[in-house]
Amino acid sequence: MKILHTSDWHIGRTFHGHSTLEHLRLVLDALVGAVREHGVDVVVVAGDVFDSSMPSTECYAVLSTALREIRGAGAAVVMTSGNHDSATRLGFQSEWLGLAGIHIVTSHDQYLTPVTIADEFGPVDFYGIPYLEPSMFRHRHPERALRTHEQVLGFAMDGIRADAAARAGTGGGRSRRRSVIVSHCFASDVSAKAEATDVERDITAGGVNLVPASVFDGPDYVALGHIHGRTTLTERVRYSGAPLHYSFGEAGKPRGGWLVELGGTGLETVEWVDLPIPRRLSVLTAPLDELLTSDDYAEYEGDWVCAILTDRVRPLDAMRRLQARFPHCATLEFRPDVEAQHADITYRQRIEKKSDEQIVAGFLELVRNGVGPSDVERTLIAQVVTQQAADARAEVAS
Repeated sequence: MKILHTSDWHIGRTFHGHSTLEHLRLVLDALVGAVREHGVDVVVVAGDVFDSSMPSTECYAVLSTALREIRGAGAAVVMTSGNHDSATRLGFQSEWLGLAGIHIVTSHDQYLTPVTIADEFGPVDFYGIPYLEPSMFRHRHPERALRTHEQVLGFAMDGIRADAAARAGTGGGRSRRRSVIVSHCFASDVSAKAEATDVERDITAGGVNLVPASVFDGPDYVALGHIHGRTTLTERVRYSGAPLHYSFGEAGKPRGGWLVELGGTGLETVEWVDLPIPRRLSVLTAPLDELLTSDDYAEYEGDWVCAILTDRVRPLDAMRRLQARFPHCATLEFRPDVEAQHADITYRQRIEKKSDEQIVAGFLELVRNGVGPSDVERTLIAQVVTQQAADARAEVAS
């Protein structure tokens, strides 16, 4: 059996105010092409199908088209809800969709009833675990301490392992049945600093919601969602990442999914399948004039651009000027290449025994990140200070 592991479609998400729906359509079309090319039997979507709990009509249209075309390409679908999704909305009419080979798992207890899909070697049980918020789930099982995601998913996996063992006992002489877990969580084996980006809603406050990969011991493969970059925790426990870049923190990370092949006795191979990147993300760091004039940046003119300006003085109208060359410049930062250095002393101590001209020059250096007055400015400062002193003497004399 061939399984294409995907996650975090985030249908409806914007990128710095720009719609991503057209780009996502292109990528999902390519995903359908990959299903045909590789003879995929099952497409897995491990949560965060939508970006919002109240998706628009257009978002539903994107999902409906993708599901219809995946089924038309010959693959079944197993999809779970994530922390961005509304389980109720995503699961609407899931009972009838299941009859068409599109299995959407959103109910809190649905993980105990696997989606069973057979190949030439027999059945494979797909246990979808919808996103289970501890504060919403614990009251259903007051006999257990279920305060963290580790405890909740550990509880769910205990039930799954018991169900898998019972099914293996009725497997007609088989010692075990093959199984796949689909879950949306933050596994503690992932480096949050290295992998998480600003678009992954925080489900790890204080570390109480981190889930060790060991919680998922037992099944042949574990398809995880939530982290937007592909990540391998173990040979059988992986994140596929999102199909689009949704943050400049994801620039350079590949987009695609894991092609998983199960043989008669379990996991055989896992290969990466690339999906297209409709518009590349680039972070450009340089003074404004260099970005606007240098041929070195010509190749980035069609990219999503994050411009980091290193000018010592903040340029005027920088975004408009940047977008004249980089139409898809989406964000701008001002990060001078020098910083003012100040000892840990008081303002009185800093200006003590300094002339008025030196005090003004020091103020300009402070507010301009270490850049003092130019020669012209020094001349103007001296003229103003001289005039002020003359006016003061005249007032005293009168």
